[in-house]
Amino acid sequence: MIETKVIELEEVVIRFSGDSGDGMQLTGALFSDTSALFGNDISTFPDYPSEIRAPQGTVAGISGFQVQFGTSKITTPGDYAHVLVAMNPAAIKANSGCMRPGGTIFYDSDSFTQKNFDKAKLKTEDPFSECNLEDYFKVAVPITTLTKEALKDLDIDNKSILRSKNMFALGLICWVFSKPLDYIEGFIKRKFAKSAAIVETNLRVLHAGWNYGLTLEHLTPRYVVHPAEIEKGIYRNINGNLATAWGLLAAAHKANLELFIGSYPITPATDILQALADRKDLGVKSFQAEDEIAGICTAIGASFAGKLAVTSTSGPGFALKSEALGLSVIAELPLVVVNVQRGGPSTGLPTKTEQSDLLQTLYGRNGECPLVVIAASTPSDCFHYAFISAKIALERMVPVVLLTDGFLGNGSEPWKIPLFSELPSITPRMAKDPESFKPYARDEKTLAREWAIPGMAGFQHLIGGLEKDVSGNVSHDPANHEKMVKIREEKVNRVVEMIPDIEVYGDQQGDLLVIGWGGTFGYVESAVREMRINGAKIGLAHFNYIQPLPGNTAEIFGRFKKLVVCELNLGQFASYLRDKVPGFVYHQYNKVQGLPFTSKELVDNFEKLLEE
Repeated sequence: MIETKVIELEEVVIRFSGDSGDGMQLTGALFSDTSALFGNDISTFPDYPSEIRAPQGTVAGISGFQVQFGTSKITTPGDYAHVLVAMNPAAIKANSGCMRPGGTIFYDSDSFTQKNFDKAKLKTEDPFSECNLEDYFKVAVPITTLTKEALKDLDIDNKSILRSKNMFALGLICWVFSKPLDYIEGFIKRKFAKSAAIVETNLRVLHAGWNYGLTLEHLTPRYVVHPAEIEKGIYRNINGNLATAWGLLAAAHKANLELFIGSYPITPATDILQALADRKDLGVKSFQAEDEIAGICTAIGASFAGKLAVTSTSGPGFALKSEALGLSVIAELPLVVVNVQRGGPSTGLPTKTEQSDLLQTLYGRNGECPLVVIAASTPSDCFHYAFISAKIALERMVPVVLLTDGFLGNGSEPWKIPLFSELPSITPRMAKDPESFKPYARDEKTLAREWAIPGMAGFQHLIGGLEKDVSGNVSHDPANHEKMVKIREEKVNRVVEMIPDIEVYGDQQGDLLVIGWGGTFGYVESAVREMRINGAKIGLAHFNYIQPLPGNTAEIFGRFKKLVVCELNLGQFASYLRDKVPGFVYHQYNKVQGLPFTSKELVDNFEKLLEE
């Protein structure tokens, strides 16, 4: 045993990386949860291959999980990692560009074989030199050998032994960063409660990794990241998909309605369907449809029957839902559609993030077919915007599309659990007077029609995809059609009364306004904060309400000399702003790599704009 030196750090970025079968997602998630329970603020970025099981040992098959944790507010998973945990040579090659200069690499030295070098298509037997990582602090750990040693007296097969290697890496990193094992031990006991052998295997290997760190001389010093100072309350770690599901649950209970979800499984949105399917105890009715079209059609039927109706999907599925989405627009039924965006077009990059479904969401239907579009910014605020999406849909009798993305859906952060009493009220626009009821008579202020449910005596009416008049009769009258088209558009426009004005982060006026929307918030906010520290007169307007836009949008834009729109596509929001808020020059910074921005690349671009 040697005496270790403890170094205090403000924030750390760790990246766990290995084959898709090495358990890196679980390892990263457990370390993240442990850090959150310890009191650190965190932000995570799971990054895994599109193939269900890519060839072992290849760069294409590498799965990664990045987490940043710290003593102050953390808004991104970090640009570059301080620490890389690599389970094989391919992980080192795949992540060579993701390391912070002078960082530390823990790697399984047992995996450094010629066979694995060949699989990773490395030209030499020294991946560190080949990947320009010579100047990094490298810690060779025989993880495979030590895992086998820890389990040598147990009667288990070699495959099961190797499957637990990730627990060794987790125990080691928990020791290095002074994280207790209590939560992880409890998780293992709960997760594998039906198999005492699996519990014993994982606990042994977990403690073997911890003890290896405890006794290994070259791992000194040890690091500690103190808990963050946060607002008092009850917190939990949550990812965007679960937060979305819970926001919809909260809305259903606030509106005193049953929740129905009709969906078809699709990456990366499936977790929403699964989370809601688990809540039959809260009255949820879930239906896994045979395809995307059936999913939204069952949701429209449920809406007609008086439920809070939801369907979830990603880009390719959203395209298939477009015709039925038009039906919900013309029928004026409340509906929430969640689109967890991914790389496209077509199947594209199923497990990677992108913001390229915006124009499809705004315009991708036949006819004049307006609806409300909202975008969440962080994993935790997916709860809020799912709740608000349901509120708008139910009170204004209009379909609402909630845009998240793969980064938000899979990423996680601490979330302060709100009191149910603190949530806004939701008052569905139910029909009340059968004597005066007309299916398309409207509230003078909101233009929302009344919601009459089958079985309500005296409220029988026609509904469907054909144009109607105010009484619900099919109408082919040209003037009536134009009138109804304009009313449906104006109804969406008047939703602006329900949404807050856009707020500017940073300088309220100045040389540059950064404009973002949706899941890029953490990175653009970090970049703006860094530039303000260095003296730049810069602000950030980040949009969650896309259609309609906040009422003060043009006024905010007019306060700054230059505007730059940052988004993970080729400029879709910038094009939309040119149409809706004309009279400004919109510079663009775009990225379409299936990856989020880095704060550094944003800062570099903003500095160039200010110099021009």
